[in-house]
Formats: sequence, structure tokens, C-alpha cells
Amino acid sequence: MPKPYPEEFREDVVRVSRNRGPGVTVEQVAADFGVHAMTLWKWMRRADIDDGTKPGTTSQESAELREARRRIKLLEQENEVLRRAAAYLSQAHLPGKGSTRS
Repeated sequence: MPKPYPEEFREDVVRVSRNRGPGVTVEQVAADFGVHAMTLWKWMRRADIDDGTKPGTTSQESAELREARRRIKLLEQENEVLRRAAAYLSQAHLPGKGSTRS
């Protein structure tokens, strides 16, 4: 799912909001750019975390964590397939199974 606003646009809006003049509110900046004020507040909070001025998980770390979780899930699925295949193959070699000799 594509993000509704390009990253460059988000960065520009955050920069304008941070450098706004006295008496100009974040809500006014958001309205000027056609975004909801809460959205701009979230972008500013994310930018502060990414810049290291506030504690939290950066966007980079979040992306790495998502990728690691995706990879773990894939490896667990592959492991389950191998476990089932090993169980099936071990059953096929048991005496009396599948043998037609009398």
C-alpha cells in the first residue's frame, strides 16, 4: 500500500512547521499544506525520533525489525515443511509399511 504523501513532502511540511514564525500554529501550517493537524504532529514526532532528539524506535530500526520478523516467519514455515517431510519419510521406511511382500 503506497503512502498517501511522499517522504519529500512530509519532510518539507515538518521543516516549515519547525521554522514557523511567532503566532503561527501547527494547525495553520497543516491547513496550508492540506493535511490534518494530527498528521503533522505525528510527522513531527517521527522526525524528532529519527533525528535523535527524542527517544524511540527510528524509522530505519522499525523497517529492519519488520524485515527481520518477515524473514523469521518464512524460516519457521520452511522449518515446518522440512519437519513434516522428515516425519513422512521416516514413516515410509518403517517395517511393514508400504511393503507388498508376504
